Amino acid sequence: MTFYTYILRCSDDSYYTGHTDNIETRMNQHREAADGYVSERKPFSVEWIGEFETRDEALSFELKLKGWSRAKKFALINGDWNLVSRLSKSPAARSHQPFDRLRANGTGSGRFDQRGAAGNVENAIKILDRLGYDGDE
Repeated sequence: MTFYTYILRCSDDSYYTGHTDNIETRMNQHREAADGYVSERKPFSVEWIGEFETRDEALSFELKLKGWSRAKKFALINGDWNLVSRLSKSPAARSHQPFDRLRANGTGSGRFDQRGAAGNVENAIKILDRLGYDGDE
């Protein structure tokens, strides 16, 4: 059986992260729900889906994602593992490394939303670094 961890982008531009063993059923539940985080922020789009062999792996990754910054989630959605790695480091460690522009590698699941991503993320990281942003949401 396959298990999934997913990231949704809600109408207020926030991210929702979850896991399931049936992605189609779960997305329908989100669409039809009257209560809960996503129900109050419809419509939503599926931004990223990862596949796992066990429920424990899917849940573990969901919990990991919930601790990530928005910029780090954005890098994952765009398939930029170099940026995910960079954002895992402290701001001091990040400031001594050259910035690699975002580039979707075309692998993995999910929809890659380009909307000028490279420049926006690059500018956001520079600003966050100047402000001493510690990487938590």
